[in-house]
Amino acid sequence: MPITVVSGRLVLPTGVLPAGAVVVDGERIAWVGPAADLPDAFRVAPVLAAPPGGHVLPGLVDLHCHGGGGASFPDAVDAEEALVAVREHRRHGTTTMLASLVTAAPADLLRQVALLSGLAEDGDIAGIHLEGPFLSVARCGAQDPALILPPDAVLTRALLEAGGGHVCTMTLAPEERGALGADGVAAALVRGGALPSWGHTDADPAAAARALAESLRLLGDPADAGRRPTVTHLFNAMRPWMHRDPGPAGELLVAAREGRAVVELVGDGTHVDPAVVREVARLVGRDGVALVTDATAAAGMPDGAYRLGSRDVVVTGGVARLAGGGAIAGGTAHLLDVVRVTVAAGVPLADAVHMASAVPAAVLGLGDRGALAAGARADVVLTDADLRPVVVLRGGAPQR
Repeated sequence: MPITVVSGRLVLPTGVLPAGAVVVDGERIAWVGPAADLPDAFRVAPVLAAPPGGHVLPGLVDLHCHGGGGASFPDAVDAEEALVAVREHRRHGTTTMLASLVTAAPADLLRQVALLSGLAEDGDIAGIHLEGPFLSVARCGAQDPALILPPDAVLTRALLEAGGGHVCTMTLAPEERGALGADGVAAALVRGGALPSWGHTDADPAAAARALAESLRLLGDPADAGRRPTVTHLFNAMRPWMHRDPGPAGELLVAAREGRAVVELVGDGTHVDPAVVREVARLVGRDGVALVTDATAAAGMPDGAYRLGSRDVVVTGGVARLAGGGAIAGGTAHLLDVVRVTVAAGVPLADAVHMASAVPAAVLGLGDRGALAAGARADVVLTDADLRPVVVLRGGAPQR
């Protein structure tokens, strides 16, 4: 691929550079800086400019996505169907993503993990997130309570094996017997190269604290290894943080503040009020928050009927709920939409982008993603002034 200079308002980890340039050389970024300082060797290269008032962002990274474009990872019958969802999000600026499954029968989970592992092997997805089946029935949200199981390390190891090293995270409730301990699910996950993601939980503060302490012991010092457990969509499908019945949220927030965990926030304006996203970002700091979509097949699609694993979902006014007016059943937004909502709530643009790129990339151990920097993979998103995608490059290649 030829060298291309991308110009515009660059969103960098340190802030917004009003007149900047990114030099894309094949699959990598060769140079980033003020346009006025562009080396002479690159001045003859073709220029790809953001629209007036637009921005140049790093490719976004989504840790929690069940589908999009009418296709669902839990329900895909083959790789091509799953790729429909991947391409839907890529076109909208998400250049790295985990494919999330939902609670299902063990045979179904093993089948879908094996299917998705092929996409991970090919580099189409960064890995697999298992949202269940070891959850709290009391806090199942849109998950099927009939299919939730007690934590089972044997099944966990089978899922890790089926994933061929591509299972990255698993959501589990820390209060359920078998989640913790030497022979528990969390230990099996870490031994298998995956991270526990605490969520769908009815835990009290003590149970949350035990889970966080065990995570730290299993993973080692996060300051040294960089690996931190995550919290699946903080506040959603979780015992509320009440002043006389506190639930787990306070302990989870403290852990994020201290660098011992990363909390997911579905900042789409439906799952969590944008003001809460702003407040959490200020409380724990931008390095403790990963913005996610929790997107389903309905992302990028019109209102109507959809499927999420064993559950029927109806989308009305852009909000997905279980059929019959039940619980919120995943999201319908792209990650760039989440960034837009977060910025509108008062979070600085550089911080919102950081929480949707650098933080999740660090969770996955992907040092070459999440920022516009020399040597990084050339994942570059050009937006208009309203933060809507205009051009998306993934490894230097345009996404359509």
